Amino acid sequence: MNGLKNKVVLVTGGGGGIGAAICQRFAQEGALVAVLDLNAAAAEDVAASLRAAGGQALGVAADISDYAAVQAATAAVESALGPIDVLVNNAGWDHAARFLDTTPELWRKIIAINLEGPLNLHHCVVQRMAERGTGRVVNIASDAGRVGSSGESVYSACKGGVIAFSKTLARELARKKINVNVVCPGPTDTALFRDFAGEGESGDKLRGALAKAIPFGRLGQPGDVVGAVCFLASDDAAFITGQVLSVSGGLTMAG
Repeated sequence: MNGLKNKVVLVTGGGGGIGAAICQRFAQEGALVAVLDLNAAAAEDVAASLRAAGGQALGVAADISDYAAVQAATAAVESALGPIDVLVNNAGWDHAARFLDTTPELWRKIIAINLEGPLNLHHCVVQRMAERGTGRVVNIASDAGRVGSSGESVYSACKGGVIAFSKTLARELARKKINVNVVCPGPTDTALFRDFAGEGESGDKLRGALAKAIPFGRLGQPGDVVGAVCFLASDDAAFITGQVLSVSGGLTMAG
């Protein structure tokens, strides 16, 4: 895709699943990739694999819900690789339960990771983009934030918040030539989804039911998401901002 070569890209939650696939694709496009993850070993493993393939990558550990840690991590990335051109907010976490069976403690953890975390990254990274008058942001939300998802009430609220925040930020930053867009994966076969679905017969039943409900007849794979992310980060999407793109195999088709 146009305009990604030698760009510095920061991907949160890059140590596995969709995040690792995104990092790999950006490296293939010639970008310099900062792999940020709570798990330091996972971040470094992905970064090392990108370097082994001839790319330039840095593994960084940080808790995205900790503003000071995000400040330190983004400063380390810019010191090592240069100013961040593309921010991909991918990190997320959830625990499946009906809302009336959850606790405020669980709400706070889900909100801290899925809503406050992206806010921290935007505040630390996008300020510098605005000063330079250029930058791209791709936020990974979820179709749960567009149409709801049973067992994911607070997570859905957070992802809906990310969508609304992204649209607002896109308006605020358009004059600064910063594009802010959202990719919403549908059910995708990742560790997060497997934890949500559970193991054994009940998990198999849920996966089977979802596969039947999806018009393409299968769950998404991490690699299904990366093209949309890289497109929105590229010069091919230079005149696109404030948009939400579902990657769900046709499961959701709402406007």
